Amino acid sequence: MRGAPHGRWLLVARMVWVTVAVVAVGVYIVGLPTYYDQLSSLSTPDIGNPAAFRANLKQAGLSVGFYAAYGLTTEIIFAAVSFTVGLLIFWRRSDEPIALLVALSMVLFVGGSASSETLAAAYPSLEVTNTVLTFLNTACLILVFYLFPDGRFVPRWSRWFALALIMLTVPNFFFPGSPLNWGKWPGWMGFPVFATILGSGVLAQVYRYRRVSSPVQRRRTKWVVFGFVVGITSFLGMILLQATLLPSLGTSGLFLDLIGKLSITLFVLVIPISFGVAILRSGLFDIDIIINRTLVYGFLSATLIALYFGSIVLLQGVFVTLTGEQSTLAVVASTLLIAALFNPLRRRIQSFIDRRFYRKKYDATKTLEAFSAKLRDETDLEALNDELVGVVRETMQPAHVSLWLRPDTAPQRQEPG
Repeated sequence: MRGAPHGRWLLVARMVWVTVAVVAVGVYIVGLPTYYDQLSSLSTPDIGNPAAFRANLKQAGLSVGFYAAYGLTTEIIFAAVSFTVGLLIFWRRSDEPIALLVALSMVLFVGGSASSETLAAAYPSLEVTNTVLTFLNTACLILVFYLFPDGRFVPRWSRWFALALIMLTVPNFFFPGSPLNWGKWPGWMGFPVFATILGSGVLAQVYRYRRVSSPVQRRRTKWVVFGFVVGITSFLGMILLQATLLPSLGTSGLFLDLIGKLSITLFVLVIPISFGVAILRSGLFDIDIIINRTLVYGFLSATLIALYFGSIVLLQGVFVTLTGEQSTLAVVASTLLIAALFNPLRRRIQSFIDRRFYRKKYDATKTLEAFSAKLRDETDLEALNDELVGVVRETMQPAHVSLWLRPDTAPQRQEPG
């Protein structure tokens, strides 16, 4: 790769990576006992009323120790996966600048975790270290956003937007009371500036993908975009689900809360895993098939869930109107309805996705199906040759296509005289 570090510069880059990784992981490990104590005392920011939360744990048959161990395990899973992905990328691709940058971002995820923040709050002397690690994590993510997948600023003007975005984050971390902290700007001022700079990154990636990227680089980009879409969409969906259901579920909502925390961790981990696959094994799986199946079954699941709960509410309303009480028949009928609709609905969604997002492949498939049907009935060899050339031209779109038939040169069998 052009501009890739080599010799002394490669050694320096690797030494910097190892140094930052050791500091980030060290701060994280040292902060684990403090974070566990915070969980045990139910003093984490996500617990608004510790007394009520303790009562809910007791009523659900769970101890505070179990909750603390569960929370700590979830935190360790996130850190372990992020660090492992970063270490693998560093071990296998540290000679590529973009791979080295992505690997550093994965390790800095660990440094900016809840454990490090808790340690910094308990020991103010470590606050500067945690702030620097968090800033480096943000800066690396911004650079990855503008540089992935080939490590170059494309178009060249995008480097200035990346620099501006990094500079905008400096007051947020190191001078929070400064008027330059855009987090304190009025919404009408801060949002347009941030959206403009962020939008420039999106435009740069679209331009790079359509005009510059090679097939391998496009495959890498698809993997990362897939990871971000799945991770962020699932994360926001789980947050919305918890915010909607938890207040009304009472004690039973505690189990949803615990499952939600683990689910959110797993969903967010899709992002670093997608980076790892994109850099190390982007050709191992066909990402187009994975995206296709994700779209199909994502839409299918959302539609079936909406139909299921909607039919239950509707049928329960009918039963209450007719009999004055609810009935389990509403649940049974809704379940049978969903089972009957699964395959027809899946086929319709698959057809819609193919036509809307995979139009070329969809048209090629239809063309081949029509040609296969014609093969069974066509007897004119000349017409069949023309049809075959047309099918190849329409589906594969080569620069030039011609058909050559090998003459039959097999020796003829002679009958004995």
